Amino acid sequence: MIYLTLFIEFFKVGLFSFGGGFGMIPLIQDAVIRHNWMSEDAFYNFIGVCESTPGPIAVNMATYVGSTQAGLPGGIVATLGVITPSFFIILLIAAVIKNLTKNTYVQGFLYGIKPVILALILATGINMLLKSTGYVSLSEYDVNIPAIIILCLLAGIYFFIRRKWKQKLSAISLILLSAVLGIVVSVIAEHIR
Repeated sequence: MIYLTLFIEFFKVGLFSFGGGFGMIPLIQDAVIRHNWMSEDAFYNFIGVCESTPGPIAVNMATYVGSTQAGLPGGIVATLGVITPSFFIILLIAAVIKNLTKNTYVQGFLYGIKPVILALILATGINMLLKSTGYVSLSEYDVNIPAIIILCLLAGIYFFIRRKWKQKLSAISLILLSAVLGIVVSVIAEHIR
């Protein structure tokens, strides 16, 4: 039964997600929390882990959640669930429909779906920002000073490099820099206590 549940839940994620991995996060979060496969705090921590490991975030999350719930077969089933819709949709597009993007209905669909994709990604980003800085609920905020310090340092370094050398830091550089800042701030916070 767990295998079927994993497959169906991640199949729905793969079927109804647009905008890439970040667009999938709210749907994965809903499934994971609803089935008690992971706590909300663990989920947000795991997003960071999935972003810093190779591979698409949805595949990484599906594999991890599936394997924690039903071992290696669970990981395989959940991963197959999340990739199956995309696989068949791309096959259909490649095999049957030529000049798809010129089709009026497809253009209308894409035009209509863009705001939803943007809203999902923006909501995920805001939610992750609030949770990482200490947001618990509307009436409770447990300020996470180390996270705020890391966020400010990271933003400062990013904008300094962007202004000084007219370059953006790559995602890999930002991940490595945030890991180093996290270690440094954690060590300093431990010594202060």
